[in-house]
Amino acid sequence: MARHIEGHRTQHIGWLRAAVLGANDGIVSTASLILGVAAADAGAKNILVAGVAGLVAGAMSMAAGEYVSVSSQSDTERADLDRERKELAADPVHEHEEMTAIYIDRGLDSDLASQVATQLMAHDALGAHAREELGISEIMTARPVIAAMASAGTFAVGAALPLLMVLMTPVSSLIWTVSCSSLVFLAVLGALAGRVGGASMIKAAVRVMFWGALAMALTSGAGFLFGAAA
Repeated sequence: MARHIEGHRTQHIGWLRAAVLGANDGIVSTASLILGVAAADAGAKNILVAGVAGLVAGAMSMAAGEYVSVSSQSDTERADLDRERKELAADPVHEHEEMTAIYIDRGLDSDLASQVATQLMAHDALGAHAREELGISEIMTARPVIAAMASAGTFAVGAALPLLMVLMTPVSSLIWTVSCSSLVFLAVLGALAGRVGGASMIKAAVRVMFWGALAMALTSGAGFLFGAAA
């Protein structure tokens, strides 16, 4: 019998979360930084330098933060698997009873649950317990390096978008150009993330636009206040 392979959105969760977070932060933080410096009446060169510095620092921060965070998750997964491996070797009968109880809780009768547990453990005992008892699967497993690279790369791409506006726009209209273009970029990002994740594109776009607009407004206000006080 031919194997039917279904495409589910869950397989995208690992890289999608890191990529969306990176791109969103790249746009919001860099645009906000540019607007804050511009609101303080800085020159075009200073605005550009601040934006580039924000891109580099933000990308490295995202990579380091994501790597450390996901590495912690990976360490926890490995520790749980090592412990489960030892428990399987020391008391396989008890582990079989645990697996049987899991399937009984899911609606199988005791005899069928025991048969399912027996067959799964005969095929791959550790893998079965990892999935059913610990909730660790191949799709959801932590991948620190991939997460770090995705976050840093997408942050840099996101940050480059408002920086392009700085290069293409005169200082006199920079605040409005960066603000409006960044909101458009955020809307597109949110819609794409919603599309890939199978969620509402409109809702996802509005969500990222709202928080982006709030961050840019607050940063612009701070820049204006400090610029006026200088």
